[in-house]
Amino acid sequence: MKLEFDIAQTAFSYFGSYLSIMIPGASPMIGSPAPLGPGIYLRIHRCATAQRNVFLLGLLDDHGQPGKTVASATPEALTLTGPCGLVSLCFSGTETLRVRGKGPRLRLQIPARPGVIAHPAGENRWVVNARPSLARFLFEPMHGGVHVGETINPAGTKVINVELVPDAHGHFDAAIDVFQSTWIPRVRSPFEECVAGVEGEFHRWLDTMPPAPASLAMARVAAAYTNWAAVVEPDGFFRRPAMLMSKGWMDQVWSWDNCFNAMALCGGNPQLAWDQLWLMIDHQDDFGAFPDALNPLFRHYNFSKPPVLGWALGWMMAETPGFFCENRLQEIYEPLGRWTRWWLEHRTAPGETLPHYLHGNDSGWDNSTMFDAGAPLIAPDLAALLILQLETLGDLADALGKPREAAWWRERAAAMLEALLQELWRADHFIARRQHDGFEVHCESLIPIVPIVLGQRLPADVLAALIRQIPEFLTEHGLATEKPSSPHYATSGYWRGPIWAPSTLLIVDGLRCCGEQALAEDIASRFCAMCAGSGFAENFDALSGRGLCDTGYTWTSSVFLLLAGIRKN
Repeated sequence: MKLEFDIAQTAFSYFGSYLSIMIPGASPMIGSPAPLGPGIYLRIHRCATAQRNVFLLGLLDDHGQPGKTVASATPEALTLTGPCGLVSLCFSGTETLRVRGKGPRLRLQIPARPGVIAHPAGENRWVVNARPSLARFLFEPMHGGVHVGETINPAGTKVINVELVPDAHGHFDAAIDVFQSTWIPRVRSPFEECVAGVEGEFHRWLDTMPPAPASLAMARVAAAYTNWAAVVEPDGFFRRPAMLMSKGWMDQVWSWDNCFNAMALCGGNPQLAWDQLWLMIDHQDDFGAFPDALNPLFRHYNFSKPPVLGWALGWMMAETPGFFCENRLQEIYEPLGRWTRWWLEHRTAPGETLPHYLHGNDSGWDNSTMFDAGAPLIAPDLAALLILQLETLGDLADALGKPREAAWWRERAAAMLEALLQELWRADHFIARRQHDGFEVHCESLIPIVPIVLGQRLPADVLAALIRQIPEFLTEHGLATEKPSSPHYATSGYWRGPIWAPSTLLIVDGLRCCGEQALAEDIASRFCAMCAGSGFAENFDALSGRGLCDTGYTWTSSVFLLLAGIRKN
């Protein structure tokens, strides 16, 4: 089953590489601005604040004039077709792109701005130092040549042109290497071997992915590719391999997104799954907090993310118990405990039992209507997730022979559950409460349904009321994050209406835990069908199912893989 995909939606890349090729800006919020206008760009993803879009790629005709360039991609190769022939590109390891052409020249353009310097590097080799992108690129033809010069493009921008040109027989074969300070000669394998090697690597990865029914077989391949191509190798603050959220726009790791990716990986790629959890633990601060976001050159603690790690670990222990050998239980216990104590000690006000968010970003639901009344906000989803995290710590302590600690964690969980019900339950729904003055927040966001993850820990009447409300959020494509009937519903409103993968999985898991298998399968079925038709976007228009924002997002592909196996047939 051969996957072909659109590089306007999903980046062409390779497991471990920071390079990609994509058409940025084809959908809203994809990438930093394309510096030379629309088109196909060679890109780099080491730092979100650097220029991702480095070189504009285009084919030239026999007279050196640009022609229409059409791209078609498979996991192993990207083909650019123009009026005079075609050019194929393939990865050869994580730092090299191989390029082979028949007919046209391939031109790579970069703005001649300060810090962009081109210079020869030996016979028939050139280097471009792209300081705005924090990288250097070496161009080495094995057949054909390389020409470098400056021109003014039609928009009036001074550009450096790097052209890979055919030999007397109309062919060229070249390599483009990315490096930091010093280039060293490379061994160049034949182009066909590079293609075959990548194809084999991807298919071995595909074999490790969770299964899916035949009707979703192609979507499963696409989801597997989205995840495979998003992985980068250790570098800087990434002390281990990292699955980026995307190689489109969201090319970092956030400290709840990583948990969903680990859940999808733990069955077939246990070490990589473990690495995703530890990306943030590697940077846990002295107080126990995790960074909000991380890339090789940047991290920050200005926001947090909800405590889904305990829920995710509980799910992984239930679904893949063999994953948790004693060493892993010991490794995770202390950092999970320190993070949980951070919520109890630094995000719970004196005299309170329930913790609070300081901003919508802390919840992951950045602009949810629940936060319209302001913060600090004591929220029902936060309490529910922390209860599960406390219980997971109790289970870990038991497994490690620490009965007194297990009892302490469970006592905290029980106290928080009691406070959640007493303080935030109102007749038939959960509210949020502004911490500093007690103002009650009644909203039409999906967030107050999230405590369903507690399953049968909740009283029967509470569960029944939550289940009754779910159809009010359910569209043809899945669970809207704001009731479509709400006056605040927005078609492309981020967390004020669109369907998201993490909220879907949390609700589906809660429904399964309380015995509502049919409804869980129905929601999973709708979500998976939407992904099969619209791809793995960051979020989706709840009424049309159209993908929104970043169109190649890994927590979406990961949740698809997790839900495909439980969808309604």
